[in-house]
Amino acid sequence: MSTAREQPIFSTRAHVFQIDPATKRNWIPAGKHALTVSYFYDATRNVYRIISIGGAKAIINSTVTPNMTFTKTSQKFGQWADSRANTVYGLGFASEQHLTQFAEKFQEVKEAARLAREKSQDGGELTSPALGLTAHQVPPSPLVSANGPGDEKLFRSQSADVPGPAERERLKKMLSEGSVGEVQWEAEFFALQDSNNKLAGALREANAAAAQWRQQLEAQRTEAERLRQRVAELEAQAAAEPPSGSEEGPGQSLEQLEVLVQTRDQEIQTLKSQIGGPREAPDAAEREETQQKVQDLETRNAELEHQLRAMERSLEEARAERERARAEVGRAAQLLDVRLFELSELREGLARLAEGAH
Repeated sequence: MSTAREQPIFSTRAHVFQIDPATKRNWIPAGKHALTVSYFYDATRNVYRIISIGGAKAIINSTVTPNMTFTKTSQKFGQWADSRANTVYGLGFASEQHLTQFAEKFQEVKEAARLAREKSQDGGELTSPALGLTAHQVPPSPLVSANGPGDEKLFRSQSADVPGPAERERLKKMLSEGSVGEVQWEAEFFALQDSNNKLAGALREANAAAAQWRQQLEAQRTEAERLRQRVAELEAQAAAEPPSGSEEGPGQSLEQLEVLVQTRDQEIQTLKSQIGGPREAPDAAEREETQQKVQDLETRNAELEHQLRAMERSLEEARAERERARAEVGRAAQLLDVRLFELSELREGLARLAEGAH
């Protein structure tokens, strides 16, 4: 088929459906992706057709006649019946604007087909009155040139026979049943899409929360290790110092602190094992419980740090007290040595006085 014979006058993209011939209720999709749907004008035969090519075959090859009606069944879906193809076509558009444009063009082409039929019967000029286009004014079609000469049979026009009353009633019934099935399908599709978006968002949120919890747990574990090392250092210092009554309180506090650190470390390990399980989206109760545990661990960590600082101050005060006591003992020992030396000199003077008196 040459481009001068049949050329597109309008093109858009939409998801293509055909009514199920067995049930006459459900839609059968022509593919997973949107296809190009075009209005073609055959200047030789003076007819208009709606054509959509999927792969190497024609998904839609429908000659527009004045008796056809395009029906909008929703904001983004429309359909029409083709008696010669014995089927109903449905198109799902990306927006309401695209559907409106296609419906308006359908009316224009339908009116142009009516006028073209009248002109052909009267032997008039083969033009497109409704669209204001002649054959040489139509731009070239990339779709037609891509198919090649071998696909001319896909665009062969058919006779524009007017269906009888029984056929019209059957087509109306197919349209009404198809509308119900399309609305149900579209509602189910959007419900599934919304559910999938919610699940994907919940999974991303859960993964982000799990990563944040793991970071917090790692920080808590590092802090616990630092506190345990600090406790070990304080215990070593306390063991190196001579026992005294002033250190009984800090020694007991160190033991209690070690027990608290061990308990806290066990809780961190338990929480880590819970987080380290399969990466499933946790429910709200598990997230709240884990967050509460992390908050409790942070509170306990602050308490332990406060106790450590208090113990360090107590130990420093004890060391300072011992140093003061040692300094007092040293000064007393020096004073005693001076007194003993003076007493020794006094004894020697008394002895010399006694010897001189004799």
